[in-house]
Amino acid sequence: MNNTLTPAATRTSTMAQALNAALRDSLREDPAVHLLGEDVGALGGVFRITDGLTAEFGADRCLDTPLAEAGILGTAIGMAMYGLRPVVEMQFDAFAYPAMEQLVSHVAKMRNRTAGRMPLPITIRIPYGGGIGGVEHHSDSSEAYYAGTPGLHVVTPATVQDAYGLLRESIASDDPVVFLEPKRLYWSKGELDTAAGGEPIGKAVLRRTGRSAVLITYGPSLPVCLEAAEAAAAEGWDLAVLDLRTLVPFDDRTVCEVVRSLGRAVVVHESTGFGGVGAEIAARVTERCFHHLAAPVLRVTGFDIPYPPPMLEHHHLPGVDRILDAVARLQWEG
Repeated sequence: MNNTLTPAATRTSTMAQALNAALRDSLREDPAVHLLGEDVGALGGVFRITDGLTAEFGADRCLDTPLAEAGILGTAIGMAMYGLRPVVEMQFDAFAYPAMEQLVSHVAKMRNRTAGRMPLPITIRIPYGGGIGGVEHHSDSSEAYYAGTPGLHVVTPATVQDAYGLLRESIASDDPVVFLEPKRLYWSKGELDTAAGGEPIGKAVLRRTGRSAVLITYGPSLPVCLEAAEAAAAEGWDLAVLDLRTLVPFDDRTVCEVVRSLGRAVVVHESTGFGGVGAEIAARVTERCFHHLAAPVLRVTGFDIPYPPPMLEHHHLPGVDRILDAVARLQWEG
């Protein structure tokens, strides 16, 4: 698959092509940007996100690494300390866990440890989430680990335009960014304008307005929430859909403005419910919007189990029916 985009600024693109374009443009504009990871070179990555970049920029800037995630991230730390902007690819979500010690002990803490004198401008790309028929080590939703680690930014696009814009901003940031790519959306299509300035990191976007309640979501669950909002119209419910885009920093202002105006909210994500990001969102909304709520903040999440076999994942992942069941509870409880 060739992800190379034609010169025109605006076109229909897949998310994979948008990510490829963001990496290409970052490499062109800043010689400090380097890519590294398993099979990111000649192969172009498992999902072909780095397709064609080694041929254009050379193996010294698009580097194939050994199968050693801790070593990959440790190398990136050294590169960043010497003034480069490494972009690391972890091949799959659960494959990133061997690098957690480097991430938590060094990447997240270096800026604080040096009183701001040594930022680490590292972007760590991680394909994550289910929906592709993968087994447990290929379908994890690990965002809570990263969001719960102070010192990291955690970003997850859900649209083609955001895939490009948020990755460009992440690479340009002086803070380390964990960039979570919803792998089931790699082949989704949308309009891409490489010349347009998008919303910045830390800014949520209302994808659909409504009057009955708001679905708060991010990453791979956005299309499901938009589908649920369409289906809800048959029940007489007019649902808004809010795309967080960034988990850290969290956009309290936008989230609370929407919740206060509607009084009802459901948080939707693929990860487990217990200890998931949705629990933190529900707590923050309840603390800040309590007197505006007509019903408790509810959650629709994956089950509290290791990721199931492919034949069962459609039961595990939040779907339209489960979301509408939660909305019905909001109406009754309100």
